Amino acid sequence: MQRIISLDPARYQRHLIHGENRDWAETNCYVDVWIELLHALGFEPIAALPFTLGIDFEGDQWTFFKFPLADIYELYGLDVQELAIWRSLVEHVEEQVGRGRPVLVELDSYFLPDTAGTAYQLEHVKSTVAVTEIDAANHHMGYFHGQGYYHLDGQDFISIFRLSGQPDPAMLPPYVEFVKAHRQEKLEDSALLEASLQLLRKHLRLLPEKNPFQIFKMSFQQDLDWLMGEDLKTFHLYSFATLRQYGACFELSATYVKWLAERGQRNLEEAISAFSEISNGAKTFQFQLARAMNRKKPLDMSPLDDMAQRWERGMQLLASRYC
Repeated sequence: MQRIISLDPARYQRHLIHGENRDWAETNCYVDVWIELLHALGFEPIAALPFTLGIDFEGDQWTFFKFPLADIYELYGLDVQELAIWRSLVEHVEEQVGRGRPVLVELDSYFLPDTAGTAYQLEHVKSTVAVTEIDAANHHMGYFHGQGYYHLDGQDFISIFRLSGQPDPAMLPPYVEFVKAHRQEKLEDSALLEASLQLLRKHLRLLPEKNPFQIFKMSFQQDLDWLMGEDLKTFHLYSFATLRQYGACFELSATYVKWLAERGQRNLEEAISAFSEISNGAKTFQFQLARAMNRKKPLDMSPLDDMAQRWERGMQLLASRYC
């Protein structure tokens, strides 16, 4: 058995970001897994959320937001490197976990039992997990995925690492990263806050030059006629790349600014409210879009104007305070 952290899935306490009463129970696979991995390693992931402020509408999607690896190094002393796969994947994972390095790897949710009811044994979906425990001889793996920590055993282990049968030359190796710890002393309290504020100032300088909600509205108006003729599966794909992506991201933005306020940063209430309203508005608008597509009825676009105004106000407040 190679193990970095000794955890029991039944007793694992999720980070509050994955707690109850959130607009978005999950964000995206990469961000969610980092939230829980950092939390389990004893770090506060909220301190690394300034990057959420800089997302933009990219033309065919909103930014698929991820923790910048440079930010993770600055705050936590964790150096993330790509793992070259030249042996079997399971050998590499076992090697790195044995060296005390979590391994982030793209796997097929069809074989991940924690996705029961959505993808497990139903649909092949790529998703990132963080492996912190592995026993290849006994077909066992402990991993972070989505909102929590899980174990995987037996045939699922064999299938996830493709250990049965001959290798398929058409099956490309997944993208894999490993995490090396460099800093000996963890940043705490005021030092962590100051380091996080430095990241905030950096990301405020990287904000979109134009209001992304105004640009998205123009694109969405063009997409709407096409969407009205599509099915529920297309709705979910479109919504994940757009409404859900920015909704979940700005809920994290609100969480971050609230974290700052709880640590003595003043006059942030209006910014917290602006980002929270974008998050909640995106969720409501998602339901309205689904209903409009189902009933083939017109969709009121004014919520996007409201979100544009809230984005403008929230960013102005932060920029005037920290830039």
